[in-house]
Amino acid sequence: MAFSQGSRSALSIGVEDTFGTAASVYTNLPIKTHSLDLSKERLQGMDIQADRMPRVSRHGNRSAAGSIEVDLRKGNYDDLLEAAMLSSFDSNDEMTIGTAPKFFTIEDRLEDITQYRLFTGMTVSTATFSIAPNQMVNTTFEMVGKDMSISGTPKTMGASTINTPFDSYNGAIYDGGVGSANLLGIVTSLEFSITNSFAPTFVVGDDTTPQLEFGRSIIEGTMSCYFEDLTLVNKFLNETESELQVSVDDPSGSNAYTFYLPRIKYNGASVPLANEQSRIVELPFEALYDDTEETQLLLTRSS
Repeated sequence: MAFSQGSRSALSIGVEDTFGTAASVYTNLPIKTHSLDLSKERLQGMDIQADRMPRVSRHGNRSAAGSIEVDLRKGNYDDLLEAAMLSSFDSNDEMTIGTAPKFFTIEDRLEDITQYRLFTGMTVSTATFSIAPNQMVNTTFEMVGKDMSISGTPKTMGASTINTPFDSYNGAIYDGGVGSANLLGIVTSLEFSITNSFAPTFVVGDDTTPQLEFGRSIIEGTMSCYFEDLTLVNKFLNETESELQVSVDDPSGSNAYTFYLPRIKYNGASVPLANEQSRIVELPFEALYDDTEETQLLLTRSS
């Protein structure tokens, strides 16, 4: 008996023309891990019997969800980034927060046992980016979707180029504007997320959702820095708004993606004494709409 191995697994992804209808074109999606799965609600009969034992149990509404964890890199995840921002890159390779959802069919390929799980109506509910020394730029896409089916026949996966992942050594972080005076050389880690709150909208007569609803764009994060002076702490104490720019790249130095948050507010400045080593200040922040840029977040990719 052969057991399915993780090393013989893969994901392919295609953009849907119609929500919940399987895509026609698929490409390989490089991943580290994923937890995509189908869940069903349970319906239980509540009849009271003298022997105390239940008689009825049924399956209810179906929905798909799970996370996809990747090392961020140029090109390979642009569709997912567009879904996370409900927008699209323009002719200048720039993208702002938008209002247009994008849906995918994702195939979980178990090649060694020739079984293929097909998830439809999937989109990015939350995207989280983590930057720290001695690691790649870790990115997690929390997915929500409509349904899943299983087949012994795979979708045809087109050829794709897997690019070099971004790391924490090729890029920069600026607070308060771009320039040498604003370059932060004291950051020990930075994590931020885009949350859209996608959720199914179930109706009578169907066990899967006809569409997904979504909420406001919530962009929040935490920056950890060595505590060397009060510059960042005072921005929290005085409720001074700032701006944050984060660039990441691969070793070539020519494939940068830049996340620009034109208007942020620091909502804390904790400086715990954890041990005898360097003191670290934790700075949670949120991104707000900026009148000049007309967005919370501007994402620019290299041409």
